[in-house]
Parts: sequence; C-alpha cells; structure tokens
Amino acid sequence: MNIMILLVAVVIFACVICNRISSRFGIPMLLAFLLLGMFFGSDGAIRIPFDNFDVAGQICSVALIFIMFYGGFGTKWSAAKPVMGRAALLSTLGVVLTAGVTGLFCYVVLNIGLAESFLIGSLISSTDAASVFSILRSKRLNLKYRTASLLEVESGSNDPCSYMLTTVVLTAMGGGGIRIGSILVSMTMQVAFGLSCGVVSAYITKYILKRFSFTTEGFDTIFVFGMVLFSYAVPASVGGNGYLSAYIFGILLGNCKLKAKKTLVHFFDGVTGLMQMLLFFLLGLLSFPSQFAKVVGVGLAIALFVTFAARPFAVWAVLGPFGSRKNQLIFVSAAGLRGAASIVFAIMAVTSPAKISHDVFHIVFFIVLFSILIQGTLLPFVAKKLDMIDDKEDVLKTFSDYTEEVPVQFIEFRVKKNHPWAGSMVKDILLPPETLLVQVRRRDTSEMITPDGSTVLLEGDKMVLSARANRVAKDVELSELLLEEGNAWIGKRLSDISLETGRLVVMVQRGEDVVIPNGGTELREGDVLVIKEDF
Repeated sequence: MNIMILLVAVVIFACVICNRISSRFGIPMLLAFLLLGMFFGSDGAIRIPFDNFDVAGQICSVALIFIMFYGGFGTKWSAAKPVMGRAALLSTLGVVLTAGVTGLFCYVVLNIGLAESFLIGSLISSTDAASVFSILRSKRLNLKYRTASLLEVESGSNDPCSYMLTTVVLTAMGGGGIRIGSILVSMTMQVAFGLSCGVVSAYITKYILKRFSFTTEGFDTIFVFGMVLFSYAVPASVGGNGYLSAYIFGILLGNCKLKAKKTLVHFFDGVTGLMQMLLFFLLGLLSFPSQFAKVVGVGLAIALFVTFAARPFAVWAVLGPFGSRKNQLIFVSAAGLRGAASIVFAIMAVTSPAKISHDVFHIVFFIVLFSILIQGTLLPFVAKKLDMIDDKEDVLKTFSDYTEEVPVQFIEFRVKKNHPWAGSMVKDILLPPETLLVQVRRRDTSEMITPDGSTVLLEGDKMVLSARANRVAKDVELSELLLEEGNAWIGKRLSDISLETGRLVVMVQRGEDVVIPNGGTELREGDVLVIKEDF
C-alpha cells in the first residue's frame, strides 16, 4: 500500500515537471501526460502491468465529467453568445458530418466493415476541450473574430453528440439493429434528460448557495462538487446524456452571480487540472506502444483524412453560409484536435458486447497522438501565418471574477469613535486621490450598503474603498462589461446612467489606461467597466 502511494506521488511530481518542460519547449501539456503514462506502462521503461479496460473506463469517465463541467463553467456567456449559434451547429451537425465522411472513407478506401467504419468515425468525431483549452490559454492565442470563444464552446459541447453517435452504432453492432424510430427516441431522451437535469441542477445549486450559509468554510465548494456528480448521474441513470447535463450545469452556474465564485474557480481549476493529469496518464498507461506497428498504417491514413478532409469539409459546410472569413475557416479546421474523450469512448467500445475485428482502441489512440503532437504543436504557428492573432483580445478573460486580474485592490477600515467622518454624508468627505467608496457595512446590523452621495456614515461603520493598495478586502465580487458600438451608455457620464441597486462601477479600463471613476467620468466606446456586484 505504501509503495502504491509513493508511486502515485512520484507520478504527480513527474506530471508537474512535464508541465514545466512542455511550456518551455512549446509541446502540448496533455501530450506530455500521455507519453508519461506510456513510459510507466507495460511496454514502457517502468513496466507497470495494467490492462483493465473496465476499471480504466470507469475512472476516465469520472474524470471526463469534471472536464466537461469546467469547460462549461469557464465559458463566459457574454463572449460566447455572439458565436453560440455557429458553435452549436459545429458541435452537432459538424460532428455528424465528420463522423459520416470519416466512416465512408474507412469503408470505401480502407475496406473496414461498414459498422466498424462508422464506429471509428463516431469515436473521433468530436474535438477535445482539454486539448483546445490548454493550447489556446497556455500559448495566449488571442484570436480575431471571436474565434477563441467559438472553439471553446464547440470543443466543450460536442463530446455529448459524439457519445450519442457512439452508443447508437454500438447498439446496432451489439445486435440491436438499426431502427430509425428507436434511434430517434434514444437521442431525444439523451438530449431532453441531459438538458433538463443540467438546468435543474444549476437552479438548485444557485438557490442553495444564495439562500443558505454554510457553517464551515469550504463546504459550499464541497456541495458544488457533489452537485457536479449529481448532474451527471441522474440523467445517465434514466437514459439521458450525463456529459451534456454536466456541461449545461457548468455553463449556467459559471455565469451566475455567486459570492463564492472566486473560490469555486480556483478549486475546480485545480480539480480539473488533476483530472486531466489522471485521465491522460491513465490512458497512456493503458496503451501498448508495441501494438502501434500493427495500426500505424490505418491510424495515419485516418488521422490525415480527418485533419485535411473530414474536419475542413464539416467546418466549411457549417460556417461557410455564415460568411466566415477564409483564414478563420482554415484555422478552425486546423484546431480540430482529437483527445481524451475519443479514447474514453474507444474504451467504451472495447468493453461493449459489440463484435469488433479491428483494434479500435490503439487506432484511436494513435490518431489522438498524431492530432495533439502535430496539430497542437503547430497551432500557434498556423495562427500567426493566417494573421489570426489580435492583440486587442484576451483569451484568458474567461471568468466573470476579475478581482486578481485588474490593477485595483480593495482596502477596508472602520469609522472609529470621534472620527471626523462619523455623522457626515459621503459627498462631504474628502477621499484620497484615485479612491472610491465601494461599500459600507453597518456594525450593529451587518447591513451592506452600496453608498451614494447622501449616505450618512456612522460610528462603527466598516468602509471598503477601491484603490491601489496592499490590503485586500474580502467578499467583494466583480464582473466586467465591454461597451461595444451601439451601447446606450456611450457618451454619458456615470452619474447619468442607471445601475441596479447594489451595483457600482469601480474601474474603467480604457485601452492601456486605468481610470478610477467618479460621477463625472464620461464613458466611451471600447471602455471596459469593472462593476462591483451585489448579492
């Protein structure tokens, strides 16, 4: 037992080191985890015997739940909304087209059986969220035309469609036959139960987090952790799509106004990183590199076809009618990375009752290696060559909590007895330069007040100010609003706009400048307003 724990610790340390090395040399981080697993595996240097597909499939499925959830949780709705229609088509129709065209290629050109051809097409039909997110963010690919948001939404939401296609083909191969009626019923149930459970889970979680206080710090995060598992397990138990539910739950919860948002971001960022590490390492451990010689011809042919034919065909067919620019279409085609979900679904195929004559696990594994190694490594180069980089964009601004991302901090102090401000209205006190009174907390009632000029300060009040300071106040949550062309606030002073009760603009990002606002600050197109939220 102690040896196993020590081995786990060594593996984690090795993954951390691989992360540093991959960042330095431009190698996709997830590829490093795969290779590390292969190094420790039965065919590797360490030779840990492991070939239990059932256990690996169960562990990988749990890891994939959190990766799917965090893919939704990290999607900023205001950035995703303009591209949601195109992303939804890519994650559904695009997946079907990729699977269909790839299946025909396998059947006609490679002479693989019809059912297995479409099984392989289904397994590799989706793009991988973990791979896409990792490369876009680690390489800071700030892309034009909202392409980063398009790719993030597509890759975060298309695994459920690939999963549905895979289950349909496996059912047919297992003797269930292909009955259009039953297929439509099954897919309808998967989508309906998946969507509804994701929405209900988000509503329940939001309600409890807002209405109830957890007596022990950190239990709210544990509660959300449990709800992630709940959002998957309930629909999966009744024929629904648990991965779709987890993704919908994540995107709805991630765009709610929550006091614990910053804590949840940090916690699930760490959990998802650990799950990605576990998932890719375990998949590498499960593989047998000695088997690659038997599948390299088929695997390479399919990988090249998907990369240069099937994926571009699907992208052009879906995005072409929207008038997308040619360089964007080429880049989106090149960014169709295959990853962990494809291998997890391949494990599902291997452990199913379906009769499969080809080694689909190692074929898919080889395709994923090719995709991450070649496409993933070259993606930053492709972006530059296609002139897709826009320095005005910021791919890292995914979350609505910006407390640590802006050069404004919050300081707090109490109005003590005989303080000259006690009994004065806010408009009559003189604050230090470039500071703004954000919140007043009454000592006796614990009431939190968003002040205006007529607010009277009382002895014992705790004042929270935004400024360039060292001591950071807790429980201050921020959101961001970009003033785009046509916004009614452009050209107005802050004193002339109406915000919801409890909300206050604490900073204006204007190009490279930071403006600490007051009532006379005039808003301009392109301004980014950082707003203190009320809950």
